[in-house]
Amino acid sequence: MSLLENLQIVHHQIDRATHKWNRPNSDINLVAVSKRQPPEKINYALNAGHRLFGENRVQEAYEHWAAHKESGLYPDLKLHLIGPLQTNKIKDALGLFDVIETLDREKLARKLGAAMKEADKSLPCFIQVNTGGEPQKSGITPQELPDFLRFCRDECALDIIGLMCLPPVDESPSSHFALLRKLAEENGLKHLSMGMSADYKDAIANGATYIRIGTDIFGPRIT
Repeated sequence: MSLLENLQIVHHQIDRATHKWNRPNSDINLVAVSKRQPPEKINYALNAGHRLFGENRVQEAYEHWAAHKESGLYPDLKLHLIGPLQTNKIKDALGLFDVIETLDREKLARKLGAAMKEADKSLPCFIQVNTGGEPQKSGITPQELPDFLRFCRDECALDIIGLMCLPPVDESPSSHFALLRKLAEENGLKHLSMGMSADYKDAIANGATYIRIGTDIFGPRIT
């Protein structure tokens, strides 16, 4: 199938899921994950009218998107950082991305807040929650969330708009999505970034407002 057909299928599945769960279609923001994809596929997606993309690494994102951003041809183009952010890449990230989805530790929050103040920018951020308690995975624990949220807002002046998670690959994602929704409701946060190609319909059922889809749009990644 063509990339345009893939996008149409994903949008159709979003329509079906939102209808099933009595949610407006406009609730769902489709983040097309373009990491490790060739430039021609990214151009196909842009030509198909898609404008919201996610990248995992700052350097690769510059290779993919700097020219598009500078061209001015796509004034509505939005980029989300959906991978870990190293503190030494903060200034580069602020120069390219529109949203940071992976705020996961105090050191990063403090340095990110200081860099935004210096640059006179205020990028919306998601806090990444390690819902499965996996030691190899980034994210704060659910128990840490209230204090970390206060720290980010009160001490770092960050604009926290929601929560993000990556459920364990060997567990049913629905319980993790439900937990993230509960945490967002308890802490007065509107947005949930959760769900990928294999489970985004479950994420929509559990309140996702941003879904991150790579393979179902672009096909297999370049290794």
